[in-house]
Amino acid sequence: MNKIIKAKETISSKERVRRVIRHEKPDRVPINYSTNAGIRARLMEYLGIGPNDHTELLNQLGVDFRGIGAGYTGPVLHTTDRKDRMVNGMYGYVTKWIEHPSGGYWDYCDFPLEFASAEEVAEWVMPDPDHFDYDSLETQIKANDGYAIHLGGAGLACVINNAGFFRGMEQVFVDLITDDEAGLLLIDRFINQQFAVLERSLAAVDKTAKKQDRKVNEIVDFVWMGEDLGTQHTPLISMELFRKYILSRQKPFFDLCGYYGLPTLFHTCGSSSWAYEEYIKAGLTGVETLQPEAANMSPEYLKKTFSGRLFFHGCISTGGALAFGDVEDTVKDCVNILDIMMPGYEYCFAPTHAIQDNTPVENIVAAYNTAHRVGIY
Repeated sequence: MNKIIKAKETISSKERVRRVIRHEKPDRVPINYSTNAGIRARLMEYLGIGPNDHTELLNQLGVDFRGIGAGYTGPVLHTTDRKDRMVNGMYGYVTKWIEHPSGGYWDYCDFPLEFASAEEVAEWVMPDPDHFDYDSLETQIKANDGYAIHLGGAGLACVINNAGFFRGMEQVFVDLITDDEAGLLLIDRFINQQFAVLERSLAAVDKTAKKQDRKVNEIVDFVWMGEDLGTQHTPLISMELFRKYILSRQKPFFDLCGYYGLPTLFHTCGSSSWAYEEYIKAGLTGVETLQPEAANMSPEYLKKTFSGRLFFHGCISTGGALAFGDVEDTVKDCVNILDIMMPGYEYCFAPTHAIQDNTPVENIVAAYNTAHRVGIY
């Protein structure tokens, strides 16, 4: 089947997601989506969608979520002209193209601050929070009326991964263990820059809300943040290091969201549930990506341990039946996830990460058809 048969809807996408965040009954499970560029192009062709009509893809899949953000409007800060490399003009981190049998991706490399001193880190040019288009948020809000709107994403307030773009992952862990001055300064500079942009973005939304005699949390539905904290089997760091270096830097983000009464959704790849209790204390309300293969991340474990205290987003494994099975396997897996996660009205149907090039498009369509068919309350 090369089309999506959507469920009958009785409420807006915005209200659907807001109900799940509140653990209240919606008409169907909220739906979200993420793919890399290669499989997205194949999926759009399969569904008969024009190559540039991403909005139509979201509409056909029944995606309830839309992200907004203040775009950077300042100058290019780092030289981008490098052979066989792509340099980020805002931050200066470097990636190279890695091919694999079904496609490819841009992976971080060269790590420009791996051996930098604290003085060199202090001099590294970062984007000025003044150079973002906060005024555009009002237009974006209007354009996404009726959808669940979020600010941020998986990289917001992220310590380990973001520092790793500049230092390399091995050096970041050394930085945390040894209290390395340069490494910690880089973390703080990046986190502080992100916090300033979020703070000003929320102030801009507040300005828009007041024009409409509304509150920020009536317009923006949640703030999305993230931190990868686990391998497939164990935590990446100790609880002591987590509290000292990670949570302490993320707490201001939670406090800012709390000030505006905003729910928070937190991206955590790998075996990460060991940190959820600490995050709940800090103000967390929802978690994703929820890789079911990882230790203590199965749907059964998450529901047993955190049901009623968190809402859940993900669980449809990009490394399971969706990628390596057939349509029947995919449907069976999705039905099982929905059966476990739907009770309590706290689940959003979504892949555990960006769907990869090795995934058959027929399986993707089957997964979303299953969400529309089985995910009805």
